[in-house]
Amino acid sequence: MEEFYQAIEDTIRMTGYNGPVNGEEIYNEISDEIEDKEPGAYVFMSKKTDDVFYEYKIQIFEDQFNLSAVDIHTPTQVYHADFD
Repeated sequence: MEEFYQAIEDTIRMTGYNGPVNGEEIYNEISDEIEDKEPGAYVFMSKKTDDVFYEYKIQIFEDQFNLSAVDIHTPTQVYHADFD
C-alpha cells in the first residue's frame, strides 16, 4: 500500500502544488467517506485549511473505488491531478 500512497503524493506534486500532501491520509479519508455509498460517481470535498480544500472525483464499484482526479483549490490557483 505504501507504493500506492506514494503514487497519490507524486501525482499531486507533479501539478506544481507544494503544500502538504499525505497519500495515506487521502486514501483513508476517501475510504471513510464512501463507506455504505451506492455504486456510482461522486464528488467529495474536504477542507484542509481555512483557505485550501480538496475536491475528489471518485467512482464507486461493488467492492472497490477509483480515484479519478483531485482538484486542490487554493486562494490563488486550482491544481488538477488526474489519476486515470
